[in-house]
Amino acid sequence: MPSKDELLQHPIQHIDIKRHNVVALVDAMQHMAYSSRDLARAASIYERMLRDHDCGVILCHAGSLVSAGLKQIVIDLLRNNMVDAIVSTGANIVDQDFFEALGFKHWIADELYKSGTEDATLRELMIDRIYDTLIDESELRLCDETTEKIANSLEPRPYSSREFIHAMGAYLKADGKTPKGGGVDSIVFAAYEKNVPIFCPAFSDCSAGFGLVAHQHARQNKPKVSIDSAKDFYELTQLKIANPTTGLLMIGGGVPKNFAQDIVVAAEILGVDAPMHKYAIQITVADVRDGALSSSTLKEASSWGKVDTTFEQMVFSEATLALPLIAGYAFHKNAQAGRQERAWSLILDPVTA
Repeated sequence: MPSKDELLQHPIQHIDIKRHNVVALVDAMQHMAYSSRDLARAASIYERMLRDHDCGVILCHAGSLVSAGLKQIVIDLLRNNMVDAIVSTGANIVDQDFFEALGFKHWIADELYKSGTEDATLRELMIDRIYDTLIDESELRLCDETTEKIANSLEPRPYSSREFIHAMGAYLKADGKTPKGGGVDSIVFAAYEKNVPIFCPAFSDCSAGFGLVAHQHARQNKPKVSIDSAKDFYELTQLKIANPTTGLLMIGGGVPKNFAQDIVVAAEILGVDAPMHKYAIQITVADVRDGALSSSTLKEASSWGKVDTTFEQMVFSEATLALPLIAGYAFHKNAQAGRQERAWSLILDPVTA
């Protein structure tokens, strides 16, 4: 049997869109067909979204994206005012981004180990696998313990996931796990610095959930920290009310997609005639025929009163192929020029549900 060190040798390297000008390539794709033309149109819609300075941009992502090498793209979008809020699965934010911020890495699995035939060996070595990516389980346990430590430091009350993730950013700053402190940059810390709110509506379905379970178990009947998903929904709806013109850049589907789309309807429930999302892009590989949320088209969302159909585009592509092209196109077209940071977290801090 190989050792853990022998298997964890080659780290995932996050692609840097700043180093690759893809404008000419994407412009050429608009004269092609199938997914190439769809992708080129999506890139132009994202550019338009950013040049519309009234538009608040909400990035949604589901699936294992940070572990796959897309972390730096999201950081660059944050630091260049190209996204104003994030709605994500907990895995991307905690198990993958915060995990790397703590000093850990994701590793490339060679062909033998990505096939699945050696998963029993990986289990014996306490190595977790995401297709062709490997993670040290013992390091993930340290990530769990860190979220418990953060929960223990907070006033015992219900929190939105946005509030808890803000506390995670504060922890990274206080512990020196920042670029200035000699650590790596992260989505959590960049969002903390830029006052960009991050929502994980199913927050307990990740490494943070283990930490919160441990926190609540230790306290039994004493007051404890909990996550209030309704407060998440209310806070994001408040952003829609405060900034009626909105655009969605969605990677994958599931809970983050539905959560972000639904704030239009939620605003109406609160008595505010909020317009549908003006812009929307979704990158997905899901099959539309089975009725699953990840595959429901943006035109279908329009029937629910959530997304306008003028500037919407589905891109049926795997995210590690499509996102660097769409985000890189907008970046190198300098669509972010003149865009001011909205600092939406500062709007939300006094909000109570």
